[in-house]
Amino acid sequence: MKREYQIKNLHCGGCASKIQFELDKVKDIKEVNVDFYTKKLKFTLASNDIDEKELFIQLNKIADRVEPGTVFVYEEKEEESHEHPHEHDHGNMFSSKIQIVLLSVGITLFIVGLTLGKSLQKDIILTVAYVLSGHDILLKALKNIKRGKFLDENFLMSIATIGALGLKDFGEAAGVMIFYKIGEYFQDRAVKNSKKSIEKLMSIKPDFANLKDANGNTAKVNPNVVKIGDVIVVKVGEKIPLDGKIIAGSTTIDKAALTGESIPVLADVDTEVLSGSINLSGLIEVKVEKTYSNSTVSRIIEMVESAGSKKAEAEKFITKFARYYTPIVVLLALVIAFVFPLVIAGGFKLWFSRALIFLVISCPCALVLSVPLTFFSSIGKASKSGILIKGGNYLERLKHIDTVVFDKTGTLTEGKFSVTNIETFEVDEKTLMMYAKAGECYSNHPIGKAILNYGDIVVNEWEIQGHTEKAGYGVNTLYNNEHVLVGNKKYMIDNKIEVPSDESTYGTVVYVAVEGKLIGRIYVNDIIKESSQKTIEILNSMGIATYMLTGDNEGTGRKIGEILGVDSDKICTGLLPEDKVKKLEEIKAKSSKGVIFVGDGINDAPVLAIADVGISMGKIGSDIAIESSDVVLMNDDPAKVIEALKLGKENGKVVMENVTFALGVKVVVMVLGILGVANLWLAIFADVGVSVLAVLNASKILKEKK
Repeated sequence: MKREYQIKNLHCGGCASKIQFELDKVKDIKEVNVDFYTKKLKFTLASNDIDEKELFIQLNKIADRVEPGTVFVYEEKEEESHEHPHEHDHGNMFSSKIQIVLLSVGITLFIVGLTLGKSLQKDIILTVAYVLSGHDILLKALKNIKRGKFLDENFLMSIATIGALGLKDFGEAAGVMIFYKIGEYFQDRAVKNSKKSIEKLMSIKPDFANLKDANGNTAKVNPNVVKIGDVIVVKVGEKIPLDGKIIAGSTTIDKAALTGESIPVLADVDTEVLSGSINLSGLIEVKVEKTYSNSTVSRIIEMVESAGSKKAEAEKFITKFARYYTPIVVLLALVIAFVFPLVIAGGFKLWFSRALIFLVISCPCALVLSVPLTFFSSIGKASKSGILIKGGNYLERLKHIDTVVFDKTGTLTEGKFSVTNIETFEVDEKTLMMYAKAGECYSNHPIGKAILNYGDIVVNEWEIQGHTEKAGYGVNTLYNNEHVLVGNKKYMIDNKIEVPSDESTYGTVVYVAVEGKLIGRIYVNDIIKESSQKTIEILNSMGIATYMLTGDNEGTGRKIGEILGVDSDKICTGLLPEDKVKKLEEIKAKSSKGVIFVGDGINDAPVLAIADVGISMGKIGSDIAIESSDVVLMNDDPAKVIEALKLGKENGKVVMENVTFALGVKVVVMVLGILGVANLWLAIFADVGVSVLAVLNASKILKEKK
């Protein structure tokens, strides 16, 4: 069973990873994720017989031990979170204001102290400025020492500045503490601004639904209480709270927040509408087809929020690296302070002051903050464009792709079939279509629906005595006491039905046989999506191989593949679901980097699951295909695959920039510190300054490019 708690008073990405490291040791839970940006703890219970109250207390004790004041709380109910602000939130605001006032006074005293000549008065004023500015840092360090968890930025800053006081560098001690606090403030602001940008993407969540009762009255209710079949009223300017079908009224719908489509679309009776869209121009009544938990908006929010639990290798590396980096640098600082004076000229005071520089640099905040934020920002940006990436691990894989494999129907084509030609053998068209409709009566396949929607012939469902389907082949129906077969050529041959070899036009061909005799064939064609051809062209220009897999016959499949620009040796036709799996495994064996499979239907679920990255169509795609995939395209546009690939590369580039910049600056300042060129001021920049710049660099991904 999965559990989720909110996290309060967590102010540091490094602290989040330290808490997760400790929680990973708890045997009663697994798949732990402490997310600094969403402020949520998610985990799975190891068994069903665990005392959850005791576990909750245990987890809170661990959090408070690692980072004093951090607590886990149960998820707030919607109505409570808006109406009853928590007292500790006011306490935090009050505490923050006091800290700002004390820091302001400390800065003033620091400036005054610097204007004075060398004197006892100057030293006292600078010491007071130091205490006012850094008292909270010193208290936290003391508490952490008592808890045995002291290798954090509070301890390191305290030791470094107290060391400066011991060397009688009162100005440097006060100045370094003040600039550390200022840097922390800007770092916190940068993180909060990034979080606000991401939270803005999540504002699609509806607050209420106007539920209509049997008497025609409406009442505002929580979307969670609305059931399938209920009728809701959506007024102009309101978000559509649940997925459904319009039964009254007409309007224009803004789906930008869901799919990235900027142009509103017309919607009237029988139009399906998605939750999270905005009703722009007219009052509509919607019959609900999915509960809130299964609706589009709920699934989007869940996917984006849970994306942080599937960490990329870069994130895992940084978390592990940070665990060893700080102790190693602290150990080096001790060697510089106490061993170097014994073997290298300069004396204890000189090497001790240089060791203090090492201590300040040893906090890995820039990496711990910026790398996860880069992934989080990229996933947030993707969701704004209608691309839902389920985790940082899948985003990371997108930068290592050399092959994209497309399903045809519903992916490269619209999936909207229509009957374009009918050939009859010894029967009239009406009789042929009657038997064809009897065979496809229970079909959910787009081709079957095209046959059912053709003409005005109505089949009496009561006269269908039996119905069996062989996926990818066809159906066997007993209609009006006659055996009817409807399916492809293979299905007819397997059932020993003689089939003529000439197929007059390209398209999907559906054969109809009654009592072992072929009575006709129906040609059904699909519309190629507007962006499909351009997508294939761009992917090929990027050096990415493109394949097309389809169950269509060779003539139809090759014709569409040629129109799209797929190389003839990469067009694979006549494939059943199990054939697609084998074919993708063959393609993966040829790939040196990674393979994407893009599909939409139930039959694509196994292929989506075995691809390096499975991408499904979210608008018309089946639920099972979406569950099996790693990335979901909300507007079913294949061109979004290119956008996802580019974002994967951009994300990888920013991660590498931050890692290189943060480590590079720290190493340079460490070397300069040993050589006596760098001082504590430069060390502060190497710590907090680099953190701020790295966070800003990570958050630039969210900025719109003009």
